[in-house]
Amino acid sequence: MGEPAARPAAMPTTLELFLIFARIGLTSFGGGLSGWFLREFVYERHWLTEEEFLDGLALSQALPGVNIKNLAIWIGHRLLGWRGAVAGFCGIIFPPAVSIVILGVFFSAMAGFPLTRFALAGAAAGAIGLSLSMAITAVRRLPRRVVPILIFVVTFIAVAILAVPLIWTVLVAGTLGVGLEYVRLSRHE
Repeated sequence: MGEPAARPAAMPTTLELFLIFARIGLTSFGGGLSGWFLREFVYERHWLTEEEFLDGLALSQALPGVNIKNLAIWIGHRLLGWRGAVAGFCGIIFPPAVSIVILGVFFSAMAGFPLTRFALAGAAAGAIGLSLSMAITAVRRLPRRVVPILIFVVTFIAVAILAVPLIWTVLVAGTLGVGLEYVRLSRHE
């Protein structure tokens, strides 16, 4: 993925935004949707900069609820205000919810076949790859200062190795990161 070009003047319509989120939600399996959002809104359509996107991703992960729903609302609001937020929410939630009910019925009928397990394992591997791609993009944009890198390392160790509950990790590391960044920016003004 290369650097995105400058943002074009033409913004999407509410319907177009809904359909983009619906398409992403309907064609993504097992996670990794933030990677699809990055590709769609930053690299292909140039409606957001990479920095704007990563700011929205960080905010959506810090808020309660499903991260990808939060990010869809944030992107929609960023592009079209409250109408975009509603389009983002409805597009990422409703079409996939209907299809998951239909697919759930189908997969429960097909669960005994080995091919079903292979298909689901393949979808999971693809989702992990998309998530890893998103993580690498975020780490590349991490400020090359000691404190952000230290917070990143401590957060990784807490969650991945020590299995500290995510809520406590987010509350402590997030509060610490925001507080330290606020102090740093205050000194530069």
